[in-house]
Amino acid sequence: MTTARRRIALAATLIGALAASILPAAATAHAAGPSCRTVESAPLDPEQARTADPRTAALTERAGFGEFVRRFPAALCTARTAAEAGRLVDAWGEALWRAGVDRAQGRRPGGDLPAADDRPLYWTRVAMTVRLARWQPDFTLDRAALRQRFEDASRGLTDGGFSGRPGVRRILVSGFDPFGLDAEPRRANPSGSAALQLAGRRITLADGTPAELRSVLFPVRYGDFDGGIVERAYAPRLAPGPRAADLITTISQGYPGLFTLEAWAGRARSADPYPDNTGALSGGTREHPVTAPGLGPGAEFIATSLPTGPMTAVQQPYPVLLNTAVTEIPAGASGPVDRADGPTPGSRAVAGGGGGYLSNEVAYRTNRLRLELAPQVPGGHLHTPVLTGLPEQPELLTGPDFEQNEAAITGEVLDILRHTAG
Repeated sequence: MTTARRRIALAATLIGALAASILPAAATAHAAGPSCRTVESAPLDPEQARTADPRTAALTERAGFGEFVRRFPAALCTARTAAEAGRLVDAWGEALWRAGVDRAQGRRPGGDLPAADDRPLYWTRVAMTVRLARWQPDFTLDRAALRQRFEDASRGLTDGGFSGRPGVRRILVSGFDPFGLDAEPRRANPSGSAALQLAGRRITLADGTPAELRSVLFPVRYGDFDGGIVERAYAPRLAPGPRAADLITTISQGYPGLFTLEAWAGRARSADPYPDNTGALSGGTREHPVTAPGLGPGAEFIATSLPTGPMTAVQQPYPVLLNTAVTEIPAGASGPVDRADGPTPGSRAVAGGGGGYLSNEVAYRTNRLRLELAPQVPGGHLHTPVLTGLPEQPELLTGPDFEQNEAAITGEVLDILRHTAG
């Protein structure tokens, strides 16, 4: 049994088919011990604070994920050292990721929300990080490192690699969490839904070639990008060898009513005053772009190397366009200029086709890394249409239009990927 499977099996014993009122045996044995102290007043970040809205808990419960949140504190109580705590959050994170994938792909029935809904995984993860923040063990631990381990595991970063079977094409994709949640906490992100539906799947490409898909989900948080989450996700899968990806594409939610393939990714952040999910700003604006921390050397703009011709041949149910626009500060100039046909020589990046936010940055980071580790591998970025259709009544979490639009978008993502053949 692999390490990943052992971790999942460990978590399964803690959250398996027991009566809802019975805690795992190990957790019950230590329920009164000092490692079980919780501090309800522990500080929460703005993302975690949104769990005070009862609709976020409903999104967890109505997907059948409530036991993850309820049993996680008792499981933490079983850890007696920092090393044990690390292994425990790895196991629970991987089990949560697998539950999200299985539900999205119809292997985990439960609840009345649509199977492809990405919101239950998101809000369950956030609620579990609240429990982690409130846990006060009787030993010293690096709380930030522990949360990172849980986040990585629950986002697919530790979910193994490609099988390496000869003749099977290996495609790595990534999606994002929901965002813009202060305005509407019910929002979903079709790129996240697509990532969950694609993880581990085998498909046949347009030319008949079999392909294996792997996926990861990224947070909408500048701090995690500064800390290298993109590189941790992509570098192991781009390292040379029979299990390396041979095509990568990042995916995010973009514009109303259409898909866009972004011809250019820019090196800069320039999205302020728009915040991330924790309320943090990038520090860069259109007039004064900044370079993201932690980036290795690279060009101001990186061009897509995806097969954009075949991919833009897909036009139903939404049109798919190649977006060649950028914003730059031309060589010798001091102010930004919008260009419809790509950057000019010697210019400084302000925004790629995906803007100056994290959707552009994920494209830049992955393709900078691709050029460093595997320049022969095609890579780029796909923007989905904006997912619309939530009911006007704020207490309703889903509705027919919302579900139909989500299915249409994610179905077309798969069709576009099938056209990466060749």
